[in-house]
Amino acid sequence: MKKEIAEILMSALKKDGVELRKEDIESKIEIPPSMQMGDYAFPCFFLAEKIKQAPTKIALKIKENISSKEFNVQVSGAYVNFFIDKKVFAEKIIKDILKKKKNFGRKNIGKGKKFIIEHTSINPNASPHVGRARNAIIGDSLVKIFSFLEFKSETHYYVNDISKQIAMLFLVDADKLKFKDMLKKYIEVSKKIATSKSLEKKVFEILGKFEQGDKVITKKINKIVKTCVDGQKKILLKLGIKYDFFDYESSYLTNSKKILEELKKTRKLFKDKDGRFYLDQQGTSVENKMKSPVFVLTRSDGTGLYPLRDIAYTIYKMKSSKNNLIVLGEDQKLYFQQLKEALKIIGFDSPVVVHYSFILLMEKGKAKRMSTRKGDVVLLEDFLDMAVKKAKKEIEKRNTKGDPEKIGVGAVKYAILKNNNNKLIHFNLDDALNFEGDTGPYIQYSYARASSILRKAKAKGNLEIHELETKEFELIKKLSEFPEIVLSAYKNLNPSLIANYAYSLSQIFNEFYHLCPVIGSKQESFRISLIKSFTFVLKNALGLLGIETMEEM
Repeated sequence: MKKEIAEILMSALKKDGVELRKEDIESKIEIPPSMQMGDYAFPCFFLAEKIKQAPTKIALKIKENISSKEFNVQVSGAYVNFFIDKKVFAEKIIKDILKKKKNFGRKNIGKGKKFIIEHTSINPNASPHVGRARNAIIGDSLVKIFSFLEFKSETHYYVNDISKQIAMLFLVDADKLKFKDMLKKYIEVSKKIATSKSLEKKVFEILGKFEQGDKVITKKINKIVKTCVDGQKKILLKLGIKYDFFDYESSYLTNSKKILEELKKTRKLFKDKDGRFYLDQQGTSVENKMKSPVFVLTRSDGTGLYPLRDIAYTIYKMKSSKNNLIVLGEDQKLYFQQLKEALKIIGFDSPVVVHYSFILLMEKGKAKRMSTRKGDVVLLEDFLDMAVKKAKKEIEKRNTKGDPEKIGVGAVKYAILKNNNNKLIHFNLDDALNFEGDTGPYIQYSYARASSILRKAKAKGNLEIHELETKEFELIKKLSEFPEIVLSAYKNLNPSLIANYAYSLSQIFNEFYHLCPVIGSKQESFRISLIKSFTFVLKNALGLLGIETMEEM
């Protein structure tokens, strides 16, 4: 609808010799806080400088230049307000949804374009804790949004298989362990190494030999890493999250050495007093923003560090596709700045980054932050099992139906995705599993309720539109906003826009359901069409969040 209004406005402005792009006009169109102020509004303040007239006069002139059967156009101050012919609008939107169904809201803006998205990338040393889930859940939702917009999305998982953590597990023969036992062994060895310099020295010796291609060490480390990666994949699959490529850090050893030689040519690479190579980023474009302009790339013995191999890996990704995205915790902001500058120095672009804040679990009114090294964690696998068990109890208590796994997993995902990426989450599982309020189960239940009405209805549905009730029109208008919400989530790399839309849509549907009888009413046939439209749109929205729907709950 905004596109149509933008075309009308573009034509009206052109009559007075003012030429603006349709996209620029469309971006200015607003939805007023009250329907009495119109269904859409166009503010004219930004045109004052261009046209050299008062915004109120510009608004009146635009109205004079508009002739439309679909809209009643009024002026209020500096706003051109558009009132929709409700019946025409309702028929148009519902027809469009019922025709496109699961494709409603889909655009082909990414057709023919590959988009690489790297997310999760947990150290392969233990079972992941709940705090790591936010990266995977945000990343997976972004993959779904990009795919919905016809991008050929590739999901990459970067495996840090040349790390101190892996060498520590090598020391304690972790290749003989099962995945579930890795964490306990990792915590034990972490405590020993924290008080023993000789053990720490052995760790770095192992890494040095691994980098040099020692066959015995390589075989043992590969087995540890495989056990961990397979275990992590299995847990993340419980969230419905899959990956197209697992990229191993060790694959970039050779290229990282070449990168070091390239950096030497820049005259920005130096050795510190301990013999470590570091990149001096003073004088670069982000110097004043950076807490530390020193980017250390090697150990004193010359073996490379993670950042050096990450430069090589990122170059590989950028060469594969210029469209690149990476999801990182907020604690990686400085590191990513340093990486970005290192790439720029040798002539490469860097991925777009999505940073997210952490999850703190609420226990007895206190927030708990997790640390794998200290063993102070709630494992994601245990947490998901707990969510499913709580969902099952809630179903039994309410004497209703529904799949506890879909409800439990959906509750966790929604509680994370409804928050802006940069907002710290204080997570309470009981709140997340509430069937009322701003929760996943409430939205899933709204879908199930609509499905129940459709099963019971005798009418098949048609578009014989009567005089629309306020709640009917509110629901139709909200449904019409979905394509715009998807585009906004894509442009802002922010799945919370879709999550909040799904909740708002569910609220309006439930208000409609309570105020507008369906079964047996004179408007049953039309309202069935409206409810069908609601189920398609809500399912599409939840699908982009990775949340499953149920016909019964």
